[in-house]
Amino acid sequence: MKAILINGDFSLRWDDVPDPVCGKDECIIKIEAAALNRADLMQREGDYPPPPGCPEWMGLEVAGNIVEIGPEAAEKSPFRIGDKVCALLGGGGYAEYINVRYDMIMPVPKNCSIVEAAAIPEAFATAYLNLFIEGGLKKGDTLLMHAGASGLASVVIPMAKAFGARVITSVRNEKKARAIEALNADVVIDLSKEKTSDVLKKELEAGHGVDVAIDCLGGDFMGKCLPYLNRGARWIMIAALAGTKTEIDLKNVYVRNVRIIGSTLRSRAPEMKAYILSELVKNVFPKIEEGKIKPTVYKTFPITEAEAAQNVLYRGENVGKVVLTL
Repeated sequence: MKAILINGDFSLRWDDVPDPVCGKDECIIKIEAAALNRADLMQREGDYPPPPGCPEWMGLEVAGNIVEIGPEAAEKSPFRIGDKVCALLGGGGYAEYINVRYDMIMPVPKNCSIVEAAAIPEAFATAYLNLFIEGGLKKGDTLLMHAGASGLASVVIPMAKAFGARVITSVRNEKKARAIEALNADVVIDLSKEKTSDVLKKELEAGHGVDVAIDCLGGDFMGKCLPYLNRGARWIMIAALAGTKTEIDLKNVYVRNVRIIGSTLRSRAPEMKAYILSELVKNVFPKIEEGKIKPTVYKTFPITEAEAAQNVLYRGENVGKVVLTL
C-alpha cells in the first residue's frame, strides 16, 4: 500500500510502505478520509513521535470501511466486514489502509458523511476528555476555549453548548470572529482589539466567571487570565502555541482552589481511550444525529496533496477541520 512519508527536508511524499497485518483483536480499515490535526505538524517536525507499535507516518483519525476482522475483534465487537466506521489512531492515518484495535473504532453517526466522520475521533475524543473527564463541565458552567477558529474549538464550542454551558472564546481578528458565528459562542474576544484577561475580569464581575478553560496557547495569556476565574475553576493545558513560559500568582491559585491540569489524549492508555470513545458513542453521538453538534469541515484535499493541506494549518487559515480524501 501507499502512505505519506516525511523526507529528510521535512517535505512529504506518497510512497510504498508494508501492508498492515490484522491482529486477533484488530480490524483493517480501507481508509476513505483522514483528518488533520496540529499534532501531525509536530510529528512532521520531529517533536511528537508516535507511540511504540504505531506506524511512523502521520494521521490520528480516519473513516472508511472494514475489510478484515481478527477473531477476537469479531467476537467482542459489533462490527462486520463492509461496515462504515471511524477510528482513533496512535498514528498511521495518512495511508490507504490501517490496522486498529476494535475498541478504537466507532460507527459513522447517522447524517454524517464519511469526510465528516473522519473529523470526529481525535477532535471529539479530545473535547470530551477535557470538557467532562478533566474539566467536570456541567450545565450552567462557563467555559473558556482559546483559539476559537481552530479545528478543536469547532468541536468543543458546540459540544459545550449542547450540554448547557456558556462559552467564551478568543480569535485573532474580526474576520475570524465572523467566520465562527455559526458556532454560537456567547462571548467572542477579538484579540486585535481587546485582551482576554480584561474580558474575563468583566465577566467575573458580572457573575459569569470561568469554571473550565481549555488552553492551547499558554504563554503570557495563561498567567494573566488565572486571577479572573471562578473559585475551584479548572484550567486545562493541552498545548503551548503562544509560548511555554508564563508568570503565575501562586497565592491566587491556592487561595481560590484553582486547578491547573496538563492533558493530552495521545499519551493515554488504550483502555482509557476505549472508555472515552464508548462515552462519545453513548452521550455525544445522539446529539450529532439530532443535529445539535456537527463536525465542521473547512476544506478537503486529495491525500497526495497532504503537504498543501498541512500548509493550511501552518498558516492558520482554517475554521474547522481539514480532511484528506482517498
